[in-house]
Amino acid sequence: MLLLNPKGPVGDAERTLIIAAFVLMLIVVVPVFIMTFYFARRFRASNTKAVYMPKWNHSTRIDLIIWLVPFAIVTALGILAWNETYRLDPYRPINSSARTVRIEAVSLDWNWLFIYPDHGIAVVNQLVFPTDTPLSFKITSDTVMTSFFIPQLGSQIYAMAGMETRLNLMASETGVYQGQNQQFSGRGFSDMHFKATAAPLDQFEKWVQNVKQSSNKLDLPRYEELQKPGIGYPVTCFSAVKPGLFLDIMRKYDPTIGLPHGMMSSDSVPARGRTVALEGH
Repeated sequence: MLLLNPKGPVGDAERTLIIAAFVLMLIVVVPVFIMTFYFARRFRASNTKAVYMPKWNHSTRIDLIIWLVPFAIVTALGILAWNETYRLDPYRPINSSARTVRIEAVSLDWNWLFIYPDHGIAVVNQLVFPTDTPLSFKITSDTVMTSFFIPQLGSQIYAMAGMETRLNLMASETGVYQGQNQQFSGRGFSDMHFKATAAPLDQFEKWVQNVKQSSNKLDLPRYEELQKPGIGYPVTCFSAVKPGLFLDIMRKYDPTIGLPHGMMSSDSVPARGRTVALEGH
């Protein structure tokens, strides 16, 4: 039901798409149920007034309805899905006069790490951002494949080790929204969630300043400690982050990530997903 109560432009567009597709499919479903009950009543054994046609075998009108109506619905669904798929491309930036907030999200066992590279801070299991401001996510995993999703903002997208996926979202209302991993990833999967808080810009900036007062620093030793499998890791703020940590995490799985194209051999990038990671940097 959260999908039907969106709090951002992407989620709102996706709700409209879901409802439109649902209504189009009801054009087939509703008449089928109506005709099922009608035929059962009309041609019941006790109804002697029903026309009995044992040699009936063809109706051009029925054939046209059976084939043309579904064809029209599938065509409409195809056009709708085609247009909306491109319009709602998660990699497409959201147009806005506000400055985009960049966030690097790392999936762990079984926690989420959010790095704010423009602010030099990081937070575990808590995501805070300003309202009416585009959010540009870079997402990766330091474990098995998971799925990043804030239902009320829209666009579920996968996080994969050694790869970078992107997501652009925006919240149009202040509030606390549910963030979660939608991909089964082991025994801690059910607890792998976080609070996504949309706040006015001044409150967001105040929150950033409060995080910068933390005594915690996210260097490699602290990250290795954080990386260990665990459930229910408390919200932890880091006032400083090792530069390039997000890229370092991806390089654990492919040392060539981020290198200029001229510095790698032609067989060092075999997978299309790896190309996405390279283009991201």
